[in-house]
Amino acid sequence: MSAAVYFPLRGVRGADKIPRELPMATRDIYQNGFDEDVPNDGTTPCPECKGEVRMNSVETICEDCGLVIDEQRIDRGPEWRTHDQDQRKRTGAPLTAARHDRGLSTEIGRRKDANGNELNGRKRQRLSRMRREQNRGRFQSKAERNLAHGLGEVRRIASALEFTDSVRDQACQLFRSAQNEDLLRGRSIEAIAAASVHGACRCNGHTRLLDDIVDTARVEQSRVANAYKTLNTELGLPTQPVRPSEFIPRLASDLGISDAIRRRAVALSKHHQETTISNGCRPSGVAAACIYKAAQEHGRSLTQQRVADAAGMSAVTVRARRDELNAA
Repeated sequence: MSAAVYFPLRGVRGADKIPRELPMATRDIYQNGFDEDVPNDGTTPCPECKGEVRMNSVETICEDCGLVIDEQRIDRGPEWRTHDQDQRKRTGAPLTAARHDRGLSTEIGRRKDANGNELNGRKRQRLSRMRREQNRGRFQSKAERNLAHGLGEVRRIASALEFTDSVRDQACQLFRSAQNEDLLRGRSIEAIAAASVHGACRCNGHTRLLDDIVDTARVEQSRVANAYKTLNTELGLPTQPVRPSEFIPRLASDLGISDAIRRRAVALSKHHQETTISNGCRPSGVAAACIYKAAQEHGRSLTQQRVADAAGMSAVTVRARRDELNAA
């Protein structure tokens, strides 16, 4: 076996990159072997009982007497301990689905180096040129550029609505699936991003209204609703029907009602959940009607318009659901 060895030659331009073929044995390069698991061929028995030896990446053990013949001293775990906080920064952030490159991108600083020292003018100009060229070659295709823009919009909406990281990552993965299925054609990236966030909320059972996501998104409500309908149909999202009782705590907090009215509204919503009133109707409308009726029973003066504004609907809807509750 031969290996190419590079060594410099003085007085010759570019001679440091001229390969010189020199014979070199494998044992000179790998004196201790590889780190991967090496299966035992049965030719090396146990030195104590001559039994069968089992080898893995950690140690070599005799299966008959249990003698540890050899042990791998390489620690493959993390190199830091619990109290060594300063040793973790060099390992980098974990992989995430919230970025188009899974978080393996390069970030170039501006005015300070890694130790916090100020950079001079020449180094800042050099970093500026490097940053410009790095941004130009960041994306390999237009599809990757659209993916980065869409995932950035998903992260912005999730951060504004204070969603957890798991919901954010699920929304980002949903946007990736939509792009892979070519669902972005003819639709805006912002609408698909907002619909992905709404779909992740529906799959996790979060009672977030579509109006809350639309207020944060940069697109109209009709386009977001159309995009979500497309995602739900084409991707088959495992969404569950939303119960009216799930909206009552949020509406009660916005309206500032007492716990007694809230408990009565929850009881009304659960009582009429299996009836035809809840089926086919907007859950938030039924929840608003239950709160309005419970407030009337407790003598609390709540107007229909105030309850409707908190639920994101018209007062006509609240009044219609209230009449259906009274008739049931």
